[in-house]
Amino acid sequence: MDAIVYVVGLRKTYGVTVAVDEVSFEVGDGEIFGMVGPNGAGKTTTIECLEGLRKPDSGTVRVLGLDPQRDEQTLRQRTGMQLQQSNLPERMRVWEALDLYASFYPKAADWKDLLAQLGLEEKRHTAFTKLSGGQKQRLFIALALLPDPQLVFLDELTTGLDPQARHAIWDLVRDVRARGKTVLLTTHFMEEAERLCDRVAILDHGRIVALDTPAALIHSRDAEERVVFSLDGGLLSMVEEPLSRLALDRGGRLEVQGGQMTVHGKNGRQVPLVSEVVSLLGREGIQFRDLRTEQPTLEDVFLRLTGRQMIE
Repeated sequence: MDAIVYVVGLRKTYGVTVAVDEVSFEVGDGEIFGMVGPNGAGKTTTIECLEGLRKPDSGTVRVLGLDPQRDEQTLRQRTGMQLQQSNLPERMRVWEALDLYASFYPKAADWKDLLAQLGLEEKRHTAFTKLSGGQKQRLFIALALLPDPQLVFLDELTTGLDPQARHAIWDLVRDVRARGKTVLLTTHFMEEAERLCDRVAILDHGRIVALDTPAALIHSRDAEERVVFSLDGGLLSMVEEPLSRLALDRGGRLEVQGGQMTVHGKNGRQVPLVSEVVSLLGREGIQFRDLRTEQPTLEDVFLRLTGRQMIE
């Protein structure tokens, strides 16, 4: 896998604040690579150093074999950028924005084709301020694709969108990759990274704390499985102690909320956690309802690595 992006020892500070601290990674040709983490983790600063918008304090950065600082103008012709704070004049119409931005590139893609491909034809004459959040993001993706880039940067693309619009944008990102592009995106939505990315770097306090495929990150970290079920209130006291022991023996814990019980535990043994829970309840003669298992997610990995929840 050829490296489209090559980063070694990247460091960027703002006064006494270390935004990016010795970050190293590579992005392969045709890959969707994600950088995830909470706000303030260093994702946007890292991507801006790759785009040539910020100068690193130290480290080596190469994008398409070029130095983003020395070769910024050349890179602008070969990369597409959607910035976290993207905006356009309120009265600018969709076609006007595409036509204007196309004039910046000597070999721009046909913006009329992009208009159709991204489902914006009906909004061709609509002013920017009248677009919905999802439509604005589709327009920004179209602008990022105008130079017919080899590499597309997408920074917090779906922040503020409703679930339906977010899923539609995910489909568009997959389509971008299907056109032979490489995508480097940042997000603080773990579900987004898990569904979209071939590989994910988890950042926290300016450092990469884990980097692998979403599946490998989840399974290599011995993540907890959860068994959730409901009991009548009078039965809780009968099983709370044995279930707590079972959870602790599995390296987890028991969580009780009203009549719902959740047994957290690692699932690395020969006998699945859910089988042990059901067997214990059976031995105690306890009738349960609505039992289900919940598999570990990328967010579980993040919480174990950083000890805090994602912040939107």
